[in-house]
Amino acid sequence: MEIEIREMEETRGVFVLKNSSPTVANAIRRTMLTEIPKMAIDKVEFHLGSIMGEEKEYESITPLFDEILAHRLGMVPVPTDHELFTFQEDCVCGGEGCPSCTIMYSLNEKGPCTVLSGDMKPLGSPDLVVKDQFIPIVELTDGQAVLIYATAVMGRAKKHAKWQAAFGVGYKYFPVVEVDEKKAGEPSAIRCAEICPKGVFEVEGGRLRVKDMLGCCLCRDCEDVSRGAVSVGIDDTNFLFRYETDGSLTARQVLDKALEILSKQSEGALAGLGDA
Repeated sequence: MEIEIREMEETRGVFVLKNSSPTVANAIRRTMLTEIPKMAIDKVEFHLGSIMGEEKEYESITPLFDEILAHRLGMVPVPTDHELFTFQEDCVCGGEGCPSCTIMYSLNEKGPCTVLSGDMKPLGSPDLVVKDQFIPIVELTDGQAVLIYATAVMGRAKKHAKWQAAFGVGYKYFPVVEVDEKKAGEPSAIRCAEICPKGVFEVEGGRLRVKDMLGCCLCRDCEDVSRGAVSVGIDDTNFLFRYETDGSLTARQVLDKALEILSKQSEGALAGLGDA
């Protein structure tokens, strides 16, 4: 098995899994979707009653139910550092909550305004500010205010979607597109360059040639019109992966962590077979 990085941006990645199998490809996909640990807000405390401003008194109330507001906060991407934080159940504090397993945020805003994710202030290191600063949380009118303390902890997406770090994780078999050189100059073959929705083909010197094989979506329209000049198949040992993250972890961190988790699971399974 070999991994070749094609694109690796902050929140988007494209890589090729080579010399592998559909079983391994699906294991990587499922691990990226459900097994990557990340921080997310799990507990929200609301201040009830009045809040004093500089010139007047505000009512601690919003147009949304507290449960909806808490859910929105839970889906805000919280920065995650696996070297700094661990699961509460594995922490030396015994799950009571400490700087090694929790991040505390405060949210204190007065209307009229739109409360954004960037208004959440970490109680500690400024490096722990949320990644996306412009997620709308709630709209406050004049006289309304919100005072909240929120606690983020480590979790996995298989328990709740708020702990999902990677999204849109998908892969496809490597397409294999071939042009019969004897028929590459025929009008039916040339037409493939016109009808291909992904721009896989180009015409050079009056002959059809493959320009971007990986762009093929396996629709096989070219086979239908080429009269045998073009054949499309798949290579089930190579896979093209595409995915994105919510910003709590970089695309590279998600891939590295998924491979680390799979490696440990494989070692554990082999050890179990040895004991048996």
